[in-house]
Amino acid sequence: MTTDAHIHVHHLTRVEGHGDITLDIKAGKIQQLQWQVVEAPRFFEAFVRGRHYNDLRTITSRICGICSIGHSLASLKATEDALNIKISEQTQTLRRLAINAENMQSHILHIGYLAAPDLLNTGSVIPLAGSKHHDTLLKIIQLHRLSNHMSDLICGRTTHPIRLVVGGFTAIPTPKQLTTLKENLQQALPTALDVATTLQNLQDKLPDFQRETEYIGLTHPTEYALYDGTMTSTDTGPTTENKNYQSLMKEYIVPQSTAKYAKHARASYFVGALARFNLNSTQLHPHAQDTAELFDLKAPVYNPFLNTYAQMVEFIHNIEDSQHQIDRLLTKGPKDEKPITATPKAGRGIGIVEVPRGILVHDYTLDKNGLCTKANCIIPTNQNHGNIQHDMEALVPTILHKSEKDIELTLEMLVRAYDPCISCSTHYLTVHFA
Repeated sequence: MTTDAHIHVHHLTRVEGHGDITLDIKAGKIQQLQWQVVEAPRFFEAFVRGRHYNDLRTITSRICGICSIGHSLASLKATEDALNIKISEQTQTLRRLAINAENMQSHILHIGYLAAPDLLNTGSVIPLAGSKHHDTLLKIIQLHRLSNHMSDLICGRTTHPIRLVVGGFTAIPTPKQLTTLKENLQQALPTALDVATTLQNLQDKLPDFQRETEYIGLTHPTEYALYDGTMTSTDTGPTTENKNYQSLMKEYIVPQSTAKYAKHARASYFVGALARFNLNSTQLHPHAQDTAELFDLKAPVYNPFLNTYAQMVEFIHNIEDSQHQIDRLLTKGPKDEKPITATPKAGRGIGIVEVPRGILVHDYTLDKNGLCTKANCIIPTNQNHGNIQHDMEALVPTILHKSEKDIELTLEMLVRAYDPCISCSTHYLTVHFA
């Protein structure tokens, strides 16, 4: 049993951004345990003040290089809400394809390159190229390339999309391109199911840890909610209106973090793939349902380490759902629609979507000239920080029988399971004037 230990993980690896883990144990008692967000703060809400509504999406997509499509969609939804723009059915379908592409792109990156090395006891993905898992690595690369290609095709490029604009798209794929994409998705499904089987064979490498918490995400009566839906808590149910998002996302600050934390009915809550699974698992497509059964995932799931497995379930769901969205477009025939234009007006708009790491909010206020006077962005990782801290506090007493090195690795694995995008979450800074 570890009775004395000092663990300080400076800038945790295989996550986006900078976060530290500090644990001090003396005589078998925990003296300090903190998840510390040390990334320099970023002030995108201030960057957009005074900018025209057409500029908001371009700027806010730079909040994240991984979730730039999701930020673009949340930004567009907020802008269109403020201007009372009603987008076409075709635009909605294309946006659902875009959000599927990003979910796939991000999830397979995390599963294959960031989480898998923990399950296979390697420091990075590189040693896997020369191991018995070489073929699995090639399959992950193949799936990642398809996800990137899909993002390029729908959004104009892989990162920081250029085709997504207020009121529609500047260009859309041709029927031939959509048909080819559907064929590629069909061919990728068996590959994804093979990767899922490999993950299932490694599932016993995960810590056997559970902590019941609150889960928050979008829900929808007819679909697995990613692009549209109602904000819902597993504790308190759906909100009456999404504009009341601040009643669910109660932000606060802590000394060890440049990011705000959030809570609702409990001291913390969880957002992301596992939260969405717990809220929406009955609306998964058939192969995704089968994959959840393969992993023995039955909502509610309280082991945060299984968030990676929920991501694999979603990846397969996104492949299936994308084929349905493409069929919808091909049946009606893609139309060369011009983006809907609007007369600038004063108003407030809120855009909410699910991005790979959880529920994302953009909230803009515009003046009569269409200039942004106020903005608020609530990032998924920002909401998960508090839950990571509470998970650590519950986890450490259960692993004190391990060596100091194993305790450190288990804590690292816990944070990585959340797939945090730390840089995106940092929006807070205390300034002391002399």
